[in-house]
Amino acid sequence: MDLTTFDYQKLEDKIKTRELSCVDVTRAYLDKIEAARSLNAFISVYKNDALKRAEQVDKKIAANKAGQLAGLVLAVKDVLVVKGGRTTCASKVLSSFISPYDATVIEKLKAQDVIFIGKTNMDEFAMGSSNESSYFGPVKNPRDMDRVPGGSSGGSAAAVAGDLCVAALGSDTGGSIRQPASFCGVVGLKPTYGRVSRFGLVAYASSLDQIGPITKSVSDAARLLTFISGHDHRDSTSANLPVDDYMSYLDQDVKGLRIGLPKEYFAAGLDPQVEKPIREHIDVLQAAGAEIIHVSLPHTEYAIAAYYIIATAEASSNLARFDGARYGVRAQGVKDLEEMYIHSRTQGFGREVKRRIMLGTYVLSSGYYDAYYRKAQKVRTLVKDDFERALSDVDCLLTPVAPTTAFRLNEKLDDPLTMYLSDVYTVSVNLAGLPGISIPCGMDVSGLPVGLQLVGKPFDEGTIIRVADFLEKSH
Repeated sequence: MDLTTFDYQKLEDKIKTRELSCVDVTRAYLDKIEAARSLNAFISVYKNDALKRAEQVDKKIAANKAGQLAGLVLAVKDVLVVKGGRTTCASKVLSSFISPYDATVIEKLKAQDVIFIGKTNMDEFAMGSSNESSYFGPVKNPRDMDRVPGGSSGGSAAAVAGDLCVAALGSDTGGSIRQPASFCGVVGLKPTYGRVSRFGLVAYASSLDQIGPITKSVSDAARLLTFISGHDHRDSTSANLPVDDYMSYLDQDVKGLRIGLPKEYFAAGLDPQVEKPIREHIDVLQAAGAEIIHVSLPHTEYAIAAYYIIATAEASSNLARFDGARYGVRAQGVKDLEEMYIHSRTQGFGREVKRRIMLGTYVLSSGYYDAYYRKAQKVRTLVKDDFERALSDVDCLLTPVAPTTAFRLNEKLDDPLTMYLSDVYTVSVNLAGLPGISIPCGMDVSGLPVGLQLVGKPFDEGTIIRVADFLEKSH
């Protein structure tokens, strides 16, 4: 019995009946991580801490005092701070930084007796679509070691798909949970902006970033979301709204639901091998009584350009703090403060991060602010309005996650514009601040996973979980 293939629902039953202990489960995952080092999915592995915590949770279970996620072995994208552990953001500039506190989501999951097994690899500062910009080297796709796992949460997706943990946390700025989940054949959920506290998340683009789960099943994603959601006074963008019991949306039918298909997402550029299994799932929904309605999101073609202007502008501001003065890498042998700043940032940041900082600084500079940044914000409003109109007529939208399946390592590394187009179906969801979920829906002829995306109304994660769970269980 390979217990590392189980989702949490199956493991929980065995832990509750004492068929398995948390220590058994944790050891099994640690052994698997060691055997799969070639995936390069982890930056830090909490071997001793994880086993110690597993022992403590076993004692709590024996005393009937355990939390509601006891024994869930979780990996954490290395952009979220965990007290006492390294938080590197996969960058040289933070390669030795030890966090003095926990992110809010980590606090919440610790309270439910989650076992943290380590920090996953990622694109440097979450900037990338392939997980090839990490200072610690690229992550490989467990479905095909010659392929990328997607980015920027590629390490988290690869860890879940490679059975190196039960579930993982990622962050999604323009598709960074959903796209790697699609490429690796797992479930990835991006909540509504403000649904989950960003306190303790190292910011890339503050108006776009959102934390979410990557899991082996929709039910695990729903359960994790229930516990990490909620208002946080330490995050001014956190929404003060009640949290749903997302588990209550499982095991429901889809009869009577109105599901929209944006015509712009099924146009030229979508690989027929990606479209075919998605269309088959649309047929399943229709046969089950859902009403399929064609809708339009007319400003979709401008979303990529608007996203990369807004995201890089925010990144150039957010990353200004990494200057060698207070923490992180500091250049040696410099003659003055300005030289220290220049050399510390030159040595500390990788090529993709430098590219985005420079682009962001340019679009915010005098003479270009109105031409680029202000215009991009106006386009963002138009994109948001498109979604509001479309979702006023339907319960949710159904789209592809990416135009292709996972591409080869190094295939797009020297062509950043082509790489950016990998996010064409996901960035607009972040611009509009909406919830989205990626679920596996089939394979292409090479056996690579294809993902299907469901997009919901603001703070209506329940509907997309309902449809995703129905599709998952219908195959």
